[in-house]
Amino acid sequence: MRDAGFGGKAMTSLGVLAIILGALALMVPAVAGLSVAMAVGVLMLVGGFLRLIWAFRAGSLGRGILGIALGVLTIVAAVILLSHPLLLTRTLILLLSIYFIVDGAAEMLAGWYAKPETGKTWLILGGLVSILLGVILWTQFPFSGDWALGILFGVKLIFIGIIIVSGARPVGT
Repeated sequence: MRDAGFGGKAMTSLGVLAIILGALALMVPAVAGLSVAMAVGVLMLVGGFLRLIWAFRAGSLGRGILGIALGVLTIVAAVILLSHPLLLTRTLILLLSIYFIVDGAAEMLAGWYAKPETGKTWLILGGLVSILLGVILWTQFPFSGDWALGILFGVKLIFIGIIIVSGARPVGT
């Protein structure tokens, strides 16, 4: 039997939060999709600057030049994507379609080997939903837009929340 102490309560809270955020994303999918895309662009920009900092601290010219080139390339790509949200959204849709398919397969595999009390059924169902979402994104490209990102992330967050909540409960409750 698992301990229902702080760890179980924290995991249940995180699961409920994921479900709530998923529901909010479904209510305003275009806003959620564009927010996700812009967050990825900002993270790329930060990553580019971190690469530059690392390059200047590399200690050798060879590693430093390569790091500078990668940092500048990452920053330029981030600026281009952030200044063209449609391009950013479309790029993310293609990447997400691949991600959802691979993630779904991994969830189904984990569910297949999981014990029933750990949310086995929800893992398998969540995996099937992820694969379905990935295939829908792929087949609807380029017509799926930022609204598609919002809907897909909303659905995915809800299933992740359910999986977390079902796995966070102690056996017998």
